Amino acid sequence: MNLQKILAPILGVVLVAAAWRAYGWAGVALVLSGIVMWMLLHFTRLTRVLGKTADRPMGYVGSAVMLNAKLKPGVNLLHVIAMTEAMGERLSAEHEEPEIYRWTDGTASSVTCEFVKGRLAKWTLSRPEQPEAAPPA
Repeated sequence: MNLQKILAPILGVVLVAAAWRAYGWAGVALVLSGIVMWMLLHFTRLTRVLGKTADRPMGYVGSAVMLNAKLKPGVNLLHVIAMTEAMGERLSAEHEEPEIYRWTDGTASSVTCEFVKGRLAKWTLSRPEQPEAAPPA
């Protein structure tokens, strides 16, 4: 189970209780407005990222090599979607761990990302075979 899903609501309740104890209703209003603002910021980011992806082809990225260089382990799927500005092509079955997505560029190079519990665990860059050039005569 994800510990963050438990700790965030508990922290919210503790902050509201502490605000009530210290400042009464004014403190509760201040803390609740801060929590709502934090939630609105995350919702705005989510809608902005998904709005950008709506105009792009699924599984397409400008440069797979640059995406490979920018990826870091532990980032979430929304962060990767924000970097690519496109939804990845889903390779794994629905509701199956790990989730596997692929982004391909115009040169047929692709990056395949594996997400475990919503976080990037590993990724691989695949490039097409280049025929060897014949030596000049």
